[in-house]
Order: sequence, then C-alpha cells, then structure tokens
Amino acid sequence: MASLSKLSVSNSTSPAISFSSSLSASPLQWRRSAAIPARPRWRLAVVQAKIREIFMPALSSTMTEGKIVSWVKSEGDVLSKGESVVVVESDKADMDVETFYDGILAAIVVPEGETAPVGAPIGLLAETEEDIAEAKARAAQSGSKSGSSAPPKAETPAPASSTAPAAAAPTVAPVAEGPRKVVATPFAKKLAKQHKVDLNSISGSGPFGRITPEDVEKAAGIVAPKKSAVVAADPAPAAAPSPKMAGGSGGNFTEIPGSSVVPFTTMQAAVAKNMVESLSVPTFRVGYPVVTDALDALYEKVKKKGVTMTALLAKAVAMALVQHPVVNATCKDGKSFTYNSNINIAVAVAINGGLITPVLHDADKMDLYLLSQKWKELVEKARAKQLQPHEYNSGTFTLSNLGMFGVDRFDAILPPGQGAIMAVGASKPTVVADADGFFSVKSKMLVNVTADHRIIYGADLAAFLQTFSKIIQDPESLTM
Repeated sequence: MASLSKLSVSNSTSPAISFSSSLSASPLQWRRSAAIPARPRWRLAVVQAKIREIFMPALSSTMTEGKIVSWVKSEGDVLSKGESVVVVESDKADMDVETFYDGILAAIVVPEGETAPVGAPIGLLAETEEDIAEAKARAAQSGSKSGSSAPPKAETPAPASSTAPAAAAPTVAPVAEGPRKVVATPFAKKLAKQHKVDLNSISGSGPFGRITPEDVEKAAGIVAPKKSAVVAADPAPAAAPSPKMAGGSGGNFTEIPGSSVVPFTTMQAAVAKNMVESLSVPTFRVGYPVVTDALDALYEKVKKKGVTMTALLAKAVAMALVQHPVVNATCKDGKSFTYNSNINIAVAVAINGGLITPVLHDADKMDLYLLSQKWKELVEKARAKQLQPHEYNSGTFTLSNLGMFGVDRFDAILPPGQGAIMAVGASKPTVVADADGFFSVKSKMLVNVTADHRIIYGADLAAFLQTFSKIIQDPESLTM
C-alpha cells in the first residue's frame, strides 16, 4: 500500500499533497486502489482546471449573441473572483461580466467591437503564469480552427458521393483532439437528451471543439431533411431576385446611388425580432375617449413633488388591472393562458439607438410617490444602458405614451409574452354636449389598447377601459 501512495503522488500534480494526506487510513487506501482505472478522469479534471474559459453569458431570455463593448481588464492582468472583466452589449443593455474564479487573463478570444454567440468562449483564464503560454496557444489554435472550419462546411453539401465522408473525417478529427473532455452548449445537451444522442460520439465544430446544436442535429439525422427542403424551394421562385429579397425587403427595389447600409445594433435587432414574432398573435384594437380634467388638476398639484404623468397613468392602469385580471394574463403556448400573480407595468422609453421597456413591479401596491421615484431611477438606468434583465423583461402589461409629443392617437404593437398594450395620446380641449344639450369644453385623451384575442375578448377590454376611465375622472384614489 505504501507503493500505491507513492505512485499516486508521483503521477499527480498540484493536488498531490491533499491527496496523499487523505490516504492515512488503510480502508481509504484500499478504495483508492480499487478505483485506479478511473484515475485518468480525475487527472483530466485537474488539467482542465488550469485554464478556464470565460463564456459569453445570456443576459436576457431573448439574447442569442452579445457584442464586446470593452474589456475592463487586459491580457496578463491578475483577476479576483467577482471582479468585472468585460462589458457586453446585450439586446437591451450594457452589462459588466464578472469572473467566477481567481486567475490571470491569459488570452482575449473575442476583441472589442466583435460579437459572439451565447455560450461561446470570449477569453481564457489561467491559474498560474506557467499556464499563460498554453492558453495563448489554445486561443491561437481556436482561431485557426474557426477560420478553417468554414470552407469544409461549404464543400460538404455539394458532393453527395462516398468520397465526402472520407474527406470530412480528417477535418473533424483534429477538432476532437483539442479539448480533453466533452464540452457542449446547454441547448446542444438538451437536443442530445431529446434525440437520445451520445455526446461522446460527436466531434464538435464550435470553438475549442465545443459541440453545437447543429452537431447534435446532424448526428441525429434531422439536418438532411431541412437542407433538402431548402434546395427544393430554391428552383420554385425566380433565381435572379432571390438575393435581393434576402435583405429583408418584401420585393425588388432600385438601389439609390450614394445610399449607405447601416447594420442593426444589437438592441435594434432584438426589437425587430420581437416585432416579427408579434405578427403570429391574433390581435384586435379598441379605442376609448377619456376625460382628463380631474387628472390634469391632480397632476398640477403633485408634479411639484416629482410625480410624472407617466407614473399617474401607470398607477391608474395597475389599479384597473386589479379588477380585470384577464387583461393582465398571458398566453404563451397557444393552448392555455396564465393569470399573472403580479401586476408589472412596462413603459416604453425611447433611448439612443433603440427602444426599451423598464418595468414597474407591483405597481398596484406601490405608493404613487415611491412609484414616481422608482420610475425616474429606471429611466436613468435605461438611458445609461445599465438596466438589469429583470428590470426590462418581466412586464405583464405595457404602456406607451406619445401624448407629450402632441400625438393624439396611435396603435401599438403587442409585445411577445403579454396580453395587452395601451397607447396613450395627448389630452386636448374638446367640445362636448351633456344630457341636457348644453355644450362645454373638456380635455379628452384617446387611449387605444391592442390585445391578444386568444385570451381577451371585446367585452373584457371594454370593461377594463371603462374602469380605467372612471379612475382617471376621479383620480384621488391614485394618491391613497
């Protein structure tokens, strides 16, 4: 047994001291002896722990890729756990990304200004200075592999003969030799479990041999049908106009000389994606005129205390939703709807380069003055692109107000995952007649609500708007 202890210590690296100290009792020595065949896996974990990958995080539920705004640290800097390393632009905000380990930033894989998919390595962290050279070599090897992996993908679909697998084998083999353990993206693992595919049998095509969802789909044999469908669809339309239609336009158009093409920012791309998704929801719209004389009078009193008109409207909407919970509900799968336990009012805010909806959580339970203070904080953070994900992606009802710009009416597009959105126009003097035929001038604003017709019907929305109108016409309850 003494020889076994010496063998373990000589074949171990840094954990040798702690390992040998755990072999003081002979029963533990006997169990270690029985587990000798599994020792290579234990050594693999030790080797992998020397160099760790800093991954592109998922900063929101809709984020698929992120852009490196700036690296807070430089290569060679010593990092401590919890320290900010890089600033990443998600689809809604710029956020600091912290490291979970102590170490040295050995290599920056994705430089500033470039994007990377969620889960992809953007940097390498070394435990010691001796590991920096190996980390830099890995980063360089990953860059060369990612550059050389693109051409084989273009060549693979073309030859369908038996020579294609033979040609593909040498290119995949080196990728599999890079990492020493199976590394896959979370979605790839989910697909592998769903299709009962063994990840150990797949050679990853991602950075550092990382297994991607496409790799799992190819192993499960579900990629080929998709490609054949695309090939079959290409000959049907005219081949000439198809490249121009790929730009996102619905048809051909004449290019204007001197025009410049500006790509979407990450936020603009996310907004565009959400707007396209909203087209799949059957919606309807209802407009309702609301007399605002009493609300305007209240606003004149409370604005000196920092209360904004947006806060007043958000509070009124929240109080109306308490009485009409179906308007605060959500239909996510097309088969059922969820009554949300919280009333979280998302309010659209235009910021430089995009649009974002900060969320006032539990707006029905919050005091008006506290609600106004919270709203100001959210707007400041939104314009500085410092909102946290839960501060913009947890709304249950959205409010969009263009009244301050003099817009009298407009329709809003329903955000995905919500049941309704209210568009508020400007309050303007209007001549009205009472029941006795006498005319008077009153301030009125028109609100239009767009709703998901799968869960909200016309009568539901009409009742909600009536309640909202009553609260606006008698707004003293907003200050209670």
